[in-house]
Amino acid sequence: MRAPMSPYPHLLAPVTLAHVTLRNRVVMGSMHTGLEDRFWHYGKLAAFYRERALGGAGLIVTGGIAPDRRGRLSPLAGTLSHLAATLPHRRVTRAVHDAGGAIVMQILHAGRYGYQPFVESASALRSPISPFTPRAMSDARIRTVIGHFARAARLARIAGYDGVEVMGSEGYLINQFLSARVNRRSDRWGGSIDARMQFAVEVVKAIRREAGDAFILMFRLSLLDLVEGGNTMTETIAVAQALEHAGITLLNSGIGWHEARIPTIGTIVPRAAFREATAQVKRALTVPVVASNRINTPEIAEDIIASGDADLVSMARPFLADPQFVSKAAQDRGADINTCIACNQACLDRTFRGQRASCLVNPRACRETELIYTRTPTPRRIAVVGAGVAGLAAATVAAERGHQVSLFEAASQIGGQFRLAMQVPGKEDFRDTLRYFANRIGATGVTLAVNQRVATDALLRDFDTVVVASGVTPRMPSIAGIDHLKVISYSDLIAGRKHAGRTVAVIGAGGIGVDVCTFLLMDYALSTAAWCDEWGIDVEAREGGGLRAPASHPSPRRVWLLQRSPDGRRMGAGPGKTTGWAHRIALKRQGVEMLAGVTYTKIDEHGLHIVVAGEARCLDVESIVICAGQEAVNDAAGLASARVHVIGGAHRAGELDAEAAIREGVELAVRL
Repeated sequence: MRAPMSPYPHLLAPVTLAHVTLRNRVVMGSMHTGLEDRFWHYGKLAAFYRERALGGAGLIVTGGIAPDRRGRLSPLAGTLSHLAATLPHRRVTRAVHDAGGAIVMQILHAGRYGYQPFVESASALRSPISPFTPRAMSDARIRTVIGHFARAARLARIAGYDGVEVMGSEGYLINQFLSARVNRRSDRWGGSIDARMQFAVEVVKAIRREAGDAFILMFRLSLLDLVEGGNTMTETIAVAQALEHAGITLLNSGIGWHEARIPTIGTIVPRAAFREATAQVKRALTVPVVASNRINTPEIAEDIIASGDADLVSMARPFLADPQFVSKAAQDRGADINTCIACNQACLDRTFRGQRASCLVNPRACRETELIYTRTPTPRRIAVVGAGVAGLAAATVAAERGHQVSLFEAASQIGGQFRLAMQVPGKEDFRDTLRYFANRIGATGVTLAVNQRVATDALLRDFDTVVVASGVTPRMPSIAGIDHLKVISYSDLIAGRKHAGRTVAVIGAGGIGVDVCTFLLMDYALSTAAWCDEWGIDVEAREGGGLRAPASHPSPRRVWLLQRSPDGRRMGAGPGKTTGWAHRIALKRQGVEMLAGVTYTKIDEHGLHIVVAGEARCLDVESIVICAGQEAVNDAAGLASARVHVIGGAHRAGELDAEAAIREGVELAVRL
């Protein structure tokens, strides 16, 4: 029962769906973790969902499960097509129900997005994200697949799920039928929107007949396709109304296809950027509607529901970052939430590499049975040198386990390289990670000493264990004239110690080089409206796909982004592989000239002398910003001792990788 003084009264209010009463309006959205694909991993999957149910999630949606083999995302992806396959699923549903939660299974047919040779779709059109050309489904095959959706729902009910979510968004099979982009059929399943929606409608009707009324049937519908040939809002609302008439319990919102060249969930996207699209659909329906995409704080979620834009709110990756998101919100401890920063590095980046997903700011995600923060029987005195994210993770987890931890930081504030990253427009969410760690320092009893430069050998006299997490320093390449006044390190530029002119050459096109270009070209984060203008998004979707011509706002600065490697496709590579393309598109729109295969000759008063494709050039620039990697800061190289541990950038500099740094810190703290 909701407390009278609830800090988020609308978000935490219960709601009844198909005879199932949810304790709040928070939906943990579907995420493919990689654990769904092997039955022997379902114990780990059950522990993952159980922790989120204990943390207060009202309704949990599983990762996508295929209704048959042709619908798999990959050759060995999870499928529910026979009774024996329900056994591992029962471990999941039992764990969630025992923790007081509710859970639905997502049924996902990949269609032409499948990365396997037996893919099928509405038409034989290959997608740009899979090498396999799909087979156009016959009328008989369409009817068979409809039956397979219904069978999967029946088996899900036997397995103990409270319902199913039908995946009709993000460009998967049902979305392919709904959109003229892929559906080129001339039979009863193609043509007008009334015909294109029939596959989705028949799937819903078949599930409702098979599973009965006392079963949640959620449909995830793409509200904005964000691709050429996508649906208009008028067509989307017509589909939503037909689905309501067919028997859905509630409608979940999806945004964009995977092949869209517009970011929808990365940190570059403003928070709750697509809520107006959800509000338009909600006004046309009577069943509850769920808002989604880039909602990562209880304040935003509460405002969406309180304003009437949605009835529930779906947050997926925020539950990777903090399984106790809801319980902390209910206790008015929003400042203690480990906020999702939408970096994608440990979740989507790993998923697209076929690896188990996790979370940059919470390495325990999907490893709940492996990284266990048990109290230590033998507390130690531990010194951690460096309060970057590696040191912060090691210090706070070690203290949580009962060790006596002192954290020493040479600078005046915690954060290290993360403090630089959060200054880049579009990465403001990174501030929340440092806010979280600052609170954890106090909550776990870590003793913090800033402006303290300490030596490892001296600390060994007073502490049982020393953790060296002293980070990195920018590497200065060997170029004639590198000490010229035009030259600025990326750290000096972002920290505000030095300023760039109106013409700038950026040496190094990794993730830091891209961030520096963004920093040079944008003074502030864009508002939602300005961001939609920049990317050509019409949230009212008056034209197909919700696309319009992007606005053109070139920067007064002229910037060159340079790299030694001749492979121009690697510009902006490094951490954030699923988001790098969006940054490159944004920089090209700002007029950044990107040059690959560059040899640096010298720097002098005339500018930066280079050779590109055998041609000598001089870039007449006022400033040259160096983003050529880092060097480790580590004074423990000569101290071979079981009492000394080196982690993060101090252990391995290279391209900055906060995900590896935090993970190393946590893993070490669990071992100590």
